[in-house]
Amino acid sequence: MILNRRTFVGSGVALSALLAAPAVIGQAKPRVVVIGGGAGGGTAARYIAKDSKGALDVTLVEVNPVYTTCFFSNLYLGGFRTMASLQHGYDKVGATGVNVIHDMAVGVDRAARTVTLAGGQVLPYDRLILSPGIDFREGSVPGWGVEAADIMPHAYKAGPQTELLKAQIEAMPQGGVFAMIAPPNPYRCPPGPYERISMVASVLKAKNPTAKILIVDPKPKFSKQALFEEGWTRHYGGMIERVGPDFGGDKVEVRPSSMEVVIDGEVQKVDVCNVIPGQMAGKIAQMAGVTTDSGWAPVMAESMKSRMDENVFVLGDSSAQGDMPKSGYSANSQAKVAAMAVRGELTGSRVYPAKYANTCWSLIAADDGVKVGASYEPNPEKIASVSSFVSQMGEDAALRKATYEESIGWYAGITADMFG
Repeated sequence: MILNRRTFVGSGVALSALLAAPAVIGQAKPRVVVIGGGAGGGTAARYIAKDSKGALDVTLVEVNPVYTTCFFSNLYLGGFRTMASLQHGYDKVGATGVNVIHDMAVGVDRAARTVTLAGGQVLPYDRLILSPGIDFREGSVPGWGVEAADIMPHAYKAGPQTELLKAQIEAMPQGGVFAMIAPPNPYRCPPGPYERISMVASVLKAKNPTAKILIVDPKPKFSKQALFEEGWTRHYGGMIERVGPDFGGDKVEVRPSSMEVVIDGEVQKVDVCNVIPGQMAGKIAQMAGVTTDSGWAPVMAESMKSRMDENVFVLGDSSAQGDMPKSGYSANSQAKVAAMAVRGELTGSRVYPAKYANTCWSLIAADDGVKVGASYEPNPEKIASVSSFVSQMGEDAALRKATYEESIGWYAGITADMFG
């Protein structure tokens, strides 16, 4: 099926068709606080408010008044999207009955069931949904810290970092070297670094054809590897070199001041270096005490409820849930399950068995799109994959173009689901 805005929005759980139980006259509305306004939190807040039909008091806390999607930001680097096309406001979210607060959550008191904001406001809750995305592990790439991101950008939280990396790529000297330090598992958007390499190669092929791209990768393999490598050979010749752990890709340090990458003791001078560090759950999830030593927040597969607190749900990239990748599609799918569970607990409305889905599209070159995806169901241990699919090597140009166009339809659909 080709996904477009209409079919995407209609393909999720039909929460809007489920009627909430009426609130008792004179009783205060149960309060739901959602932290993080992206694919998980934004979707959850909208669905809870919309489908509870006023029975719940829903507050969304998101520090950014304009949200820039990390998914599709690689296409901005490649010149296939504008930055404005990735940016979305919250006016329509507020119109659905969500109280939107643009501030930073700085504390969670799970005993008192309150959230404290940087501006001093304290929000009580009956249920809390955390969807704060990722933060970076300090020290995961020796020599790099967030203070070095203005020299060696991560661009794995979209916005100014993405714009900086694009400017650096376009300013590279002829015949220069672009390096990427790829992240260890698990991390946001498994194919993302390699789609980014494709987009950088697309720009350099047009503007700087003698440039070289170096991937330093601690992982022995990566998502859609055969498809990417086939595409790199077809479109970009010998421009791209990957150094995996067998050749020192797991023994790397960077020197931002001298623009050097050291691979297993060997120094490589580079012109641009994109460092994508190791990742963990967003800081507020850790401050709330719902993460483990892994850095991620374990949840119950049937509802996305925290395994550490029955009044807290954790969505998207921050959650440790099983087989689903950390992606915008996953977060959106999880949000609908959590929204139904929260609404059921607070209003007595019917809760249907959880089902989840994900697809990750990647653009290798103009009109050359590939995808991987799966359907999932909960079991007592985790969210488990029950079926999957992936693009095949050697597909014809018409199919690859259709795959890319499908991704464009999905983007329109998911952003409508998130922001109205």
